[in-house]
Amino acid sequence: MRKLMFILLVSVLLLLVASPVYAQGSAAPERSWAVPIGVGLGMGLAAGLAGLGQGRVAGSVAEAIARNPGARPGIQIALFIGLAFIESLVLFTFVLLFIRS
Repeated sequence: MRKLMFILLVSVLLLLVASPVYAQGSAAPERSWAVPIGVGLGMGLAAGLAGLGQGRVAGSVAEAIARNPGARPGIQIALFIGLAFIESLVLFTFVLLFIRS
């Protein structure tokens, strides 16, 4: 229960801190210094976590092929599809961050 209350409190605090982002700005918006930093952090986070995910997938595939070498073709197809999905998420993040900046 305490953990749930802590998560709820942190979520509310984050929402309160983020609310000035939606405030109405001036007619000519100026370039913020935080946008390039946010883009770099976002892309780094997406690429790093995708790398961890791809490593776990490759490790699981190696273990599965070691246990049952006869199922290699099916496992390889699942591997390539899984890696393509993981990499596509990074590319979507890159495109969204590129559009935003």
